[in-house]
Amino acid sequence: MDHPLDVPVLAADGGFTLRPWRLSDVPLVREASEDDYIPLITTVPSPWSAPAARAFVERQWERAASGAGYPFVIVDPDGRPVGTVGLWLRDLAQGRAALGYWIVGLARGRGAAGTAVRAVVTWALRDLRIPRLELYVEPWNTASVHTAERAGFRREGLLRGWQAVGSERRDMFMYALLDGDV
Repeated sequence: MDHPLDVPVLAADGGFTLRPWRLSDVPLVREASEDDYIPLITTVPSPWSAPAARAFVERQWERAASGAGYPFVIVDPDGRPVGTVGLWLRDLAQGRAALGYWIVGLARGRGAAGTAVRAVVTWALRDLRIPRLELYVEPWNTASVHTAERAGFRREGLLRGWQAVGSERRDMFMYALLDGDV
C-alpha cells in the first residue's frame, strides 16, 4: 500500500479502547523500554530517552501515513495506555495481514492483549475484508500462545530460525485466522 491510512478508534470488550498513537504516549514507550523483552522484538528504544521515545511515536504515525499498517495504543478502562497492537499490511496484495502486540509488565494478566487482538481481528475481517490474518509467537511465550488461541487463531506450524530477537535467530509458531474461521 502507498496511501495514508486513517487509524480509527475501536471499542473493545471490558471497557478497553484502541486508538492512534499520541505524543502523550511517551510514558508508555518509557515503560516498554524498561521491559527485558519488548525492545528485543520491537523498535521500542532501549535505553530510553525522550527524543528516542518521540521518534518511536512518530514512526507509528509514519506507518499509517505510508500505508504500512494500523498501529493502535491499547487503553484500559481507567484511561491508562497499557500497550499496543498493530495490523501490518505488507502482504495485503496476497490477501493477508499480520498482527503484533505487546503489553507493559504491570498491565499483563488483565486481558488487555486478548481483548485488543479480538477487536482488531473483528474489524480487519468485517470492515477491511482481509481474508487471512497471521501472528508469530515464540514457543516459550505461553501468554501470547493463549492470547492467539483465545482470539481464534490456529497454530499452523513451527518456523525454525524465523526471526532475529536481539542477537539470535529464534523459532516462531505460525498462527493464522481465516475469514471463514469465525
